[in-house]
Amino acid sequence: MMKVIKLLMLFPLLFFCGLAQADMSAGLAKIQDAWAIANYQTPESRQEQAFETLVAEARKLAEAYPDSAEPKIWLAIVLSTDAGVTGGLGALGKVKEARKQLETAERINADALNGSIYTSLGSLYYQVPGWPIGFGDDEKAQQYLKKALAINPDGIDPNYFYGDFMLEEGDYPQAVKYLEKAAAAAPRPGRELADKGRKAEVEQKLAEARKKI
Repeated sequence: MMKVIKLLMLFPLLFFCGLAQADMSAGLAKIQDAWAIANYQTPESRQEQAFETLVAEARKLAEAYPDSAEPKIWLAIVLSTDAGVTGGLGALGKVKEARKQLETAERINADALNGSIYTSLGSLYYQVPGWPIGFGDDEKAQQYLKKALAINPDGIDPNYFYGDFMLEEGDYPQAVKYLEKAAAAAPRPGRELADKGRKAEVEQKLAEARKKI
């Protein structure tokens, strides 16, 4: 009888956990869609305001689910994109916070979102200036990007960023190899706008790399 009572007491807990997970997933989908619109469809003159609003929304989601890695990853993605849009002295603070969010997410669930933690950390480390201005580090960038590829070898984002990193390093054959793989990546359900925008970036970088060979 006690086992039955304990089981019945557990049902509401499981129900509410399921609701919380569904709410978080819905929040993440909203952030993903808004990021794609802000990044790929919003005029440059309005992007700064769009990302300022999106950072606030992503921060609320991350604070609502402090024990989940996924909202922290997306807060980091939004912050780092916002830093690229706004530039200036404030950009460094945003990328530092993005790195901190990713490192916290890694401690919670390193494999969350199919290796997105390592894709994002890798891209930060090769795009942010090095010392004494920032924390950029090409060696760390390569380590993180290779970790991302190990988790998601056929994904568009890890192949794009590793290809772009190879392009910046001057290894043009490797850049072409990974950018071609990014171009051939399977579409992601629900991420059509993001895929379209990323594919355009891939083709631009691929043309640049091919010219260098």
